[in-house]
Amino acid sequence: MKESEIKDFEQLLENLEKQGWHPMVCDTPVPFYDNDVMCGNPNGVGDVVKEVMMVPLSSLSMQPEFFVNAKGDSMEGVNIDEGDVLKVRAQPTANDGDVVLALFDGDFTIKTYCEDKQGRPWLVPQNPKYKAFPMSDAEDARIMGVVVEVMKKVPRAKFRDCLKLIEEAQEARNVGEEITEEQVSRAIKAIAPMVELGRQWYAVCRVLEDVKVVPEGDFEGFCQRVRAEVPEHPHLPARDEMVRMAVQSFKKPVSMWNELNAPVQGKRYNDYVKIAEGMQELLEEK
Repeated sequence: MKESEIKDFEQLLENLEKQGWHPMVCDTPVPFYDNDVMCGNPNGVGDVVKEVMMVPLSSLSMQPEFFVNAKGDSMEGVNIDEGDVLKVRAQPTANDGDVVLALFDGDFTIKTYCEDKQGRPWLVPQNPKYKAFPMSDAEDARIMGVVVEVMKKVPRAKFRDCLKLIEEAQEARNVGEEITEEQVSRAIKAIAPMVELGRQWYAVCRVLEDVKVVPEGDFEGFCQRVRAEVPEHPHLPARDEMVRMAVQSFKKPVSMWNELNAPVQGKRYNDYVKIAEGMQELLEEK
């Protein structure tokens, strides 16, 4: 990292601390084994290290630790799901109720360790679909480690749900903030000098659609309005050009524009953003 980036990073950590967060720097490599470990039935964990995961040194114990992937649903009762990453502390013993990585006849499995009334060790699933089994059922059964942390898969929200929430928030912000015809007229005239190409009027159109001044997709109505407001402008909008620009992220509200998924990139993209932001600011002026 560059010196300036290091300073920015240190400032970020300081700001998080002030706001009650407790950030930790992932600076220590820990082995991440290749194979998934069955939570249903025993399976090989493998000897090959797939990669290393960087974790904070302060989160590690004095004993060796490593990561494995969970597979299956037999441990869902303790909130371990398929695809979760489990941090395992290597040790040969466990207490009743510990979630363990156990070796069972040459295969590995994730189960809860528990001793019965006679002191015999069992491996117990946390799903009624599966039965517990005594470690004595195998010629070679050993505790290889105790699960000390479960790292959940990052959930992804549905795009349509996010878009709906954004639209609801935008509508809520517009309540009681009705934009007058005078404001729109003044904003169009003020933004006109920034428009150097006819199709750049699309940025203005999209803003007016966002605030419900122009009905969604009413490009002809928008073009007529601009022609009436700035008839002498050298680059007046045309409906066909507006239609061509209303694609990819540009067909969404300005707040959701994304250069990686836009009909223009680089400086041209930035020009559209500047025009849109300028139009938004002008409409907010009273």
